[in-house]
Order: sequence, then structure tokens, then C-alpha cells
Amino acid sequence: MQNLPDEMKAIAISEPGDADVLILEKRPLPEPGPGDILIKVHAAGVNRPDVLQRKGAYPPPKGASDLPGLEVAGEIVASGADVTRFNVGDRVTALAPGGGYAAYCRVNAGHALPIPNGMDMIEAAALPETFFTVWTNVFDRCGLVSGERFLVHGGTSGIGTTAIQLAKAFGAEVFTTVGSEEKAEAVRALGADHVINYRDAAFEKVILEITGGEGVNVILDMVGGDYVERNWKAAAVEGRICQIATLNGVAESVNFSRLMVKRLTHTGSTLRPRSDAFKTAIAESLESRVWPLIEAGKVKPVMDSTFPLEQASDAHRRMESSGHIGKIVLTVDV
Repeated sequence: MQNLPDEMKAIAISEPGDADVLILEKRPLPEPGPGDILIKVHAAGVNRPDVLQRKGAYPPPKGASDLPGLEVAGEIVASGADVTRFNVGDRVTALAPGGGYAAYCRVNAGHALPIPNGMDMIEAAALPETFFTVWTNVFDRCGLVSGERFLVHGGTSGIGTTAIQLAKAFGAEVFTTVGSEEKAEAVRALGADHVINYRDAAFEKVILEITGGEGVNVILDMVGGDYVERNWKAAAVEGRICQIATLNGVAESVNFSRLMVKRLTHTGSTLRPRSDAFKTAIAESLESRVWPLIEAGKVKPVMDSTFPLEQASDAHRRMESSGHIGKIVLTVDV
């Protein structure tokens, strides 16, 4: 910890509420544990869970920082005694359990990855949260394979833009929903095969028409609410649906007979509270199977906008407007 400051700037949540409750303050520098690294943050991704935490609906797990921020990119300035892979000075991007909205962030070394060749810090900060989430849910839990049909809702979100690219890269036929023609053009440019404007048509009906009544094999859903049963209608026999959020609330009622007749699997998960070992395994899969695609230019984070750390409130407003296409990132003066 030599030559490092005692304090750092950070964005804290003063109380649950709207974007104005995010405040700039001074915090002590985090101290890495035996398996941790301390990253001098150059950029930090903004994600929906940050907004939920700000509102008091998504508390950090036990032992995690109370500061928001689940992904960062920067350089390692200190490490714990058990860290063998990385060295001080290495450029990394990392998944954090919290604490990313700050000048320094402590993370488990197993949750860090080298920044892909040719990528800058801002783009690198947009990788971990969405890539970890999409990989573990779409490919691990739902087992998407080449030749299958895949649907992701909210195609221009960080999750959506990532899921479209990865599903295409691994040989799937990709369906997605969006809310405007501008967003439709954006996802087509990413490789989406079929784009449905949910304001103009019922996605489940369009999908069944396109597929001759067969439906899609895998669905990644962040919406919830009435989309639950609509997803079941759009799913193929033996289809798999993964729920990773419920932005429209929980389903009040569903027809379970459709689940039984089609032999569907509806699963779900949250990433933040999972074990260190689980997240390390995802990082290893990403490095071996996805990082080469990024370095080859076949997959990349889609960037919407950047804001200085001090303007985190504006970044949250941008996210809550739902006008963004791709990732929103905070930059930190270094």
C-alpha cells in the first residue's frame, strides 16, 4: 500500500431515493485481503442493479462495500498475499460485489480478467457485469447451442446487446424485442435476425408466425410480469427460459398447463450473491471462450455514453430514461 493515498473519492448513497441521493464523498482506501487485488479505477460500468440499490431494493451482500458499482477497469496497485496470477501495474477489468463507483476498488483476484488487446479502459469497464450474466444464464444454465433459436428482451440494453452478439457468435438464430425503429436498426447492426417492436405487435404471435408455430428454444428475460406467460407461448417444446430481473413486476397468475404440455424449464438467477468460486469459474470460461472473440473483433461492448464519476446522478437518469443503447460508463480522473 506504499505511495497510495489514505482516502479516495467515491459516490455514496445518502439514503434510498431518486438519482439525487448519489453524493460525492471521501472514503478510506479499501485494503485487499489475502486473495484480493486493489484496482485504481479508470472507469466503472453503470447497471440496473445499481439503480435498484440506490432505491433501497437491492442491498449489497454481506461483506461487500455499500458503495454502488459492479464492474470496473483500471490498473492493479496492490494485491493480497495469496494472489499469484496478477502483478502490480497489470491492466484488468473486474466484476465487483460493490464499490465500483470510486477511485479505488477491491475485488477478488479470480473475478478479474486482463483487458482484451486493443481495448481501452472505458470499453473494458463495460464488459464484466453483462458478459458474466449472459454467459452463466444463456450458455451455462440454459445450454444454448448452435442452430437453436434464441430470444432476448430489451435488445438495446447492456445485457441485450451482449446477448445478441454472443448468441450469434455461437451459431444461434437471434430474436429480440425493442421499443423504437432507432433501436431496431441498432440491434440489426449487431446481427439480430428478427427484431420485434413490442409497441406495434405481440412478440409471441410474431415469433410463432416466423417459426411456423415451433417457437424459440431459449429466452432471456428481464421484464417479468405478463411476459412470463407470453414467453411460455413463444417457447418451443422443451424450451428453456431464464429470468434475471422483473422490471415489470411479478406475474400475478400463469397457466401452468402450458409449462407442462411443452415440457418447459423456467429458471432464474442473480449473480451478485453467488460464491467467489462460482464467479471465478465464469471468468475462466469467458477468458477461454469469449475473450478470443473480443480480440478478433467479432464481439464488442456497445457504448451509449460516459459521465464523470461526479455526475453519477446524471448517468442514473440516463439509464432510467430507457433511451440508452448499450452501456453507460463512469470515468474517473487518474
